[in-house]
Amino acid sequence: MRVITGIARGRKLRSPDGYDVRPTTEITKEALFSILQFELEGARVLDLFAGSGQLGIEALSRGAGFCTFVDSARASQDLVRQNLTSTGLGANARVMPMDYLAFLQSTRETFDIALLDPPYAKGMIDQALPLLAEKMSESGVIVCETDKKEELPAQAGPFGIYREYRYGKSKLTVYRRRDSDE
Repeated sequence: MRVITGIARGRKLRSPDGYDVRPTTEITKEALFSILQFELEGARVLDLFAGSGQLGIEALSRGAGFCTFVDSARASQDLVRQNLTSTGLGANARVMPMDYLAFLQSTRETFDIALLDPPYAKGMIDQALPLLAEKMSESGVIVCETDKKEELPAQAGPFGIYREYRYGKSKLTVYRRRDSDE
């Protein structure tokens, strides 16, 4: 696992041992950042269910202004911190050691980009989306990675499914704010 491009290009990232965390494949990660390429510069990013932190770190490497990493697992929090240190991107990041719902219920931050890659088929995205929609900027975008067979809600507050992309066993679902005249 490595950073694909940007200021930390080529840096190797530590990945977790065992099967508790399922890192995003390089093909899916490349596709995700192709979708977001023109929205990253200076963006405030949320890496919810951070795992190793590879998605938020890739965003920072490509020019995001700040990233908040959220994960409740101590091993994942440590891994994110190690990866931020090894890439030199820690100054523009914060690791929140807490449950995703507790974070979304308590934060006052707003985000331009939210990246959600939770354990597959656990219903976590369904719980997170309504709370997350309230924390997004006017031009915000939410990207969820799921198993290709998993169906997500069509709407989350003012956000609706904009597009879905399939890559092997994974699916990326992109939510964007719906205009009132749509």
